[in-house]
Amino acid sequence: MKTSNPVLSRLGQAAERERAAGYGPYGPAAQPGYGQPAYGDPYPTATGYPSAPPAVQPMTIDDVVVKTVTVLGITGASAVAAWALIPDSLLGVAWIGAALTGLVLGLVISFMRMANPALVIAYAVIEGVFVGMVSKYFESLYDGIVLQAATATFGVFFIMGALYKARVIRATPKFVRGMIAVMAGLFAVMLINFVLAMFDINTGLRDGSPLAIGFSLVCIVVASLSFILNFAEIEEGVRMGLPARYSWTAAFGILVGLVWLYIEILRLLSYFQGDD
Repeated sequence: MKTSNPVLSRLGQAAERERAAGYGPYGPAAQPGYGQPAYGDPYPTATGYPSAPPAVQPMTIDDVVVKTVTVLGITGASAVAAWALIPDSLLGVAWIGAALTGLVLGLVISFMRMANPALVIAYAVIEGVFVGMVSKYFESLYDGIVLQAATATFGVFFIMGALYKARVIRATPKFVRGMIAVMAGLFAVMLINFVLAMFDINTGLRDGSPLAIGFSLVCIVVASLSFILNFAEIEEGVRMGLPARYSWTAAFGILVGLVWLYIEILRLLSYFQGDD
């Protein structure tokens, strides 16, 4: 099945190769008359032995939900552990180290489209350390800000899910291409700003100025809309019959969006807290 989503194109090609080779529930090897039973039919086995399952199970929405809850749980547990165990004297080192490590690992998973549970779980652990350190820092300055940011983050996520389900916002090819371009641009700007900040060069994007507020608002809007891409990828992936292991990739995409949205909301809230 063809897809207009460039993010899914390579995965769709991989799924087509698997089906063409006969591996999985949609390949010729699984069709009636090919010498093997059709998908969903019992496999012939010797007496007393259970039937063998299909070689490759297709991804389902339930798979994605379970994997997403799993990676979020791991991220949350890692954040709590980092908050409790890493001393304040190492907060900055752990923050920057986790941010850089997570960036590299995230790029590897994103560009190679690796449906590897170990890599996704490792990313969740590292992001947990990053989120824990950032949260600890902001909570030390503004009491209660972490709970506010977390509540707002999941609120936005569920709202975007409802808007997508109601087809208020659609992931059209033009929308997908525009979002990918905007996210790439924002990523480049944030990376440059991060490097300059390490040399004490202030660009005004993260200092609480009107420019910083505007930049955070743009990031929040884009991060929120990125969930539409995630939902569309999941829906199309299920329709294309991608193997179940790609539910880890889908969960990874949702985790990236949630962490980005949380950090931006945390920053925005801090700009309105005053100097107390």
